[in-house]
Amino acid sequence: MVASLTLLVVMLCKTFIQDSSTEQVLTPVMPGINLPMSQILYYFVTLSVCGILHEFGHAVAAVREQVRVNGFGMFIFIIYPGAYVDLYTEHLHAISPLRQLRIYCAGVWHNFIIVVVCVALLSCLPIILLPFYTTGSGAIVTNVVENSPVYGERGLSRGYKLLSINGCSINKEEDWSMCIIDAIHQPTRGYCMSLDEINQLNTAKKVFKSVDGSIQCCSNTSLADLCFTYSSKGASDKKHACVAARPVTDRVSCSTYRDCIVYRDMACLHPSLPNNTYLLRILHDSGPAVLYVGDPHLLLYIVSVSGYIPRYTSLPVDLPNILDTLLKYLISLSGALALLNSVPCYALDGQWILTALIEHVCQKSIPKAKDRQFLANCILLCGTFVLVSNILLAMWTLLR
Repeated sequence: MVASLTLLVVMLCKTFIQDSSTEQVLTPVMPGINLPMSQILYYFVTLSVCGILHEFGHAVAAVREQVRVNGFGMFIFIIYPGAYVDLYTEHLHAISPLRQLRIYCAGVWHNFIIVVVCVALLSCLPIILLPFYTTGSGAIVTNVVENSPVYGERGLSRGYKLLSINGCSINKEEDWSMCIIDAIHQPTRGYCMSLDEINQLNTAKKVFKSVDGSIQCCSNTSLADLCFTYSSKGASDKKHACVAARPVTDRVSCSTYRDCIVYRDMACLHPSLPNNTYLLRILHDSGPAVLYVGDPHLLLYIVSVSGYIPRYTSLPVDLPNILDTLLKYLISLSGALALLNSVPCYALDGQWILTALIEHVCQKSIPKAKDRQFLANCILLCGTFVLVSNILLAMWTLLR
């Protein structure tokens, strides 16, 4: 209780002092706003499990302290599932404050245990799945958004093992995003080709500058061709050629024509593309490389990958990601329930925990029950103000 209240006070003060609300302990979950609709099932399942186990903790502790349990149930508040346990009030008030504390704190304790267990499982997940999945040998595609640039017969499909992007090796899940970012910050990749081949394959009829400032030399109806800029030995000016992109990208990479000196008539072709547009060559194990022309950041949203490679073809490729996401939701939501219910706030477990705690600790120092209740109300008012302030601030940050 002290730790959760201190944490909320510190975050509240920090937000106002720094005039920043980027770091929030509590963030309201709003489906369709900060919760992807594709993950709404995770949210409802884990919130239901955390709520049920929380109330189950109260029920078990009540039975242990010989307090009758009248009933147990679930409810839906607007769109949020919850659970409750109904205890026999006369039994509850008849036992000592210490025994009451055990009952009131049992829900928070169960949420804390859920967090500890799920953190341990998340840390050991690669070891637990080792008989069925390997890690550190690449990344596998688990989903591709339909009608996206890399979706289709010549694109990426579920189950493809990714090997590299523009020569950047992919050995684990994190390498997928790192290689994409690396392709953005590295100099544009070129490809070696002889001048004779360029002249034979070049289909450019006219060269013009587009609105975005890039040089174009291919017709708008061409899907396989790409405009390349190149220079060669003995030629000071740059030339342009419209060539099929796939045979060019199969060649040796280069920065200048000097990297291609095998014969005297070699050139280094660089794609002529608008700003923030790149040519990426994605190599996988299930066919020819996939060529992507566009904003590399888009790939992070349209392609989902996993670092767990199935040992057997019958195993689902997305099972490890499902388990990983489920454990993270359990940690987040169970931790949030433990934090919320620990705060001395009206209508939460913290109200009853505080009242029983004061009755247990302060009976001798504050003999009058009226004075003890006054102390409890003062603390509850402060705790309620701090919690509501954090929630309102988080809502304002989310919806502004």
